[in-house]
Amino acid sequence: MSTSHQADEQPPGVPRRWLAVFSLGLATFSVVTTEMLPVGLLNPIADTLNATVGRAGLMISLPALLAAFFAPLVVLASGGINRRTILRWLLILLIAANIASATATSMNGLLVARVIVGFCMGGIWAIAGGVAGRLVPQSSLGLAISIIFGGVAAASVLGVPLGAFMGDVFGWRTAFLAMALLALLALILLIKSFPSMPVEHSVTLGQFAEQLANPKLLAGLLVTVLLVAGHFMAFTFIRPLLQTVSHFDDNWIGPLLFAYGLAGIAGNFLAGGAAAKHLRPTLTLITLGLTAAVILFSWWGGTAVSGGLITLLWGLAYGGVSVSLMTWMMIVTPRSIEVATSLYIALFNIGISIGAVTGGQLVDKYGLTTNALMAGATTGLALVVIARVKIKAEPAP
Repeated sequence: MSTSHQADEQPPGVPRRWLAVFSLGLATFSVVTTEMLPVGLLNPIADTLNATVGRAGLMISLPALLAAFFAPLVVLASGGINRRTILRWLLILLIAANIASATATSMNGLLVARVIVGFCMGGIWAIAGGVAGRLVPQSSLGLAISIIFGGVAAASVLGVPLGAFMGDVFGWRTAFLAMALLALLALILLIKSFPSMPVEHSVTLGQFAEQLANPKLLAGLLVTVLLVAGHFMAFTFIRPLLQTVSHFDDNWIGPLLFAYGLAGIAGNFLAGGAAAKHLRPTLTLITLGLTAAVILFSWWGGTAVSGGLITLLWGLAYGGVSVSLMTWMMIVTPRSIEVATSLYIALFNIGISIGAVTGGQLVDKYGLTTNALMAGATTGLALVVIARVKIKAEPAP
């Protein structure tokens, strides 16, 4: 994987290069929305395919676990393959996976399609995170990375409400077909705009070993796992939470989750600016908000009004998680950003998998409110790590 942070001198020109950056943002939005889609469709899919809600949760945990494996592997194993070629084929696979999901007739068949989604997720995240510096000059690198990973942030908060809304109106199979069309749009945009991008310098195992001995990076990865796992322990089951605890009717779930998404986008922008200047206070506030939201669902979420307010707080807090944690990675590893990014992606998705699997087990055995309490305890542990680590930038090369 290239470690260059200078834009290639070859054509296309500046406007087309920014179009290429937007194509990467759309690609990350497409793949992460595909990952999140089943959260808002969990009950309808489980009912159609005769599966328990807990087993249906594997639609989240399985691709996340595989993405964690493939992200660093792609960085190491992609070798001399042109990055444009890799991205094209990953998007083609993503289109196929969504079509297979839409036409699945059993939970096993749907899970096979989700395996392909996991491969696409790990690959697209890893490649997209490493090529921004070859598309734009150093002075614009921050904006390019914000656009690319803004696709991740937007999908994390909008993927669920979009899926729930489309599922309620048109059926859950149509939601997957819509994602296939969105991935096709990303592919077309990438074909039209993305320059040839051969490899310059490959990442080595030695670089991974060096960063795995970096205590500040390891602390950030631990916080990542705790926050993401705790969030997904509860959020994988947000639809049944809203229905059974807060007593929302089915037709209110989509609009409420869309409001959650809007709150999340607001949180992303608020945290993005604050984290660059005051990372520790920003992450502390985000963690407190996230912990309070999931715990309050058990104690105070018994009405539609309180459940709705808690959901908005939840979206606002979680919307700032990905951008703040990515800022942590870039601050403590300026000389190995690609390595740190792939490890961050891996641990982020491990957190998703741990959260979804653990939440599924707790929900099936002990119920939704007990699971929410355990989720809050998990995110709360991140406060201990954040308080103990002095996050200071290392010298850039």
